[in-house]
Order: sequence, then C-alpha cells, then structure tokens
Amino acid sequence: MKKGNASRPEAAAVPALAGLLLIVAAAGLFAKDEIAPFAQPPFTQRSQDAWLNSRPLTLDDLEGRVVVLDFWTFDCWNCYRSFPWLKRLEASFADRDVRFLGVHSPEFAHEHDRQRVEAKVKAFGLEHPVMMDNDFAYWTAMGNRAWPAFYLVDRRGKVRYRFYGETHEGDRQARAIETAIERLLNETAPPP
Repeated sequence: MKKGNASRPEAAAVPALAGLLLIVAAAGLFAKDEIAPFAQPPFTQRSQDAWLNSRPLTLDDLEGRVVVLDFWTFDCWNCYRSFPWLKRLEASFADRDVRFLGVHSPEFAHEHDRQRVEAKVKAFGLEHPVMMDNDFAYWTAMGNRAWPAFYLVDRRGKVRYRFYGETHEGDRQARAIETAIERLLNETAPPP
C-alpha cells in the first residue's frame, strides 16, 4: 500500500476533521463506529471540470444515502487491484440507497492530468462519479493517509468507518466493508 506523499501540497484553507476517532481492530484493518460529522465536502465547491462521470455533487445529492468514498490514484497498483471487488460491490448495492464516489488524489505530477485520469477511469470501467482532488483539499479534510482508502458515511452524513489498503472479493477487509454497509443501511435511528 502506498502511504502519504511528502511532496503533496498542503491545503491549509480546508480544516482537518477534528475529533475523528479511529478504533483499530486487532488486525489493524478497519475502524469502527466513528462518530465525527462528515466534513463539509470541499467537492461541493469544485467546478465541473473536476468531475468525471457526473455533474458536481452537493450534500443534497447524498442526503439520506450511505456513501462509500474510494480514495485512489491511477499509478497505485493496490488501488486498481481493488477495482474488480469495488465494482462488484457497487453492482450488489445498485438497487439500494448507497452512493459510490471516487476521489482521485494524485501522488505524482503526471496524475494531475485530466485526460490521463479520464483514460484510466474508462480503462478500469469505473462508472460512478469521480472527483479530481489535485490540490489534496478533500484528502486533507478527511485526514486521509493512504491509497486506497474507503470511507463509509451514514445517511446522516457522519463518517462511521474507514478502511485502508488493497481489498479483494472475500478477503477479511471486503467482508468487513460489506457488513458495515449493511449495518448502516439497516439503521433506523441516529447512532448514540
């Protein structure tokens, strides 16, 4: 798994998520029941050219849905080895209130190029909305630190889980993510 990038730009204007609690499972694979609110997404301020497969999205577009955020970059082997599982997961929840969003946060200079990102989105067969996070504003706002990373946001806009690392059909992390999505979909009242 590729870890943070020392040369990435800092986005001082975007406040970091304060109070996000990470409770790591014994294996260190996933966090459980985070209770901090979803950051006011910087992507609501992004222009049309920052989006692939979608018009610019807002919080209203996500209201009442469980959101799966996938932080990736196209030269990350771990990211694109996770795409077959992610696409199957997306298909399995297609008729449910789950929204999948990609956040492309580039590690290298050539990964900032929109045409290259578009080509990779097409080559990987990604059909969900993908926001280009070239200035790392969203990466910073979410306190992210790795590619790939998967964040699960509940229907009320609270980040409840985050998972780091390559994920494959049937592996421990895949099962944990799938279980967490089901749990969030089945909630009828706000968590305590």
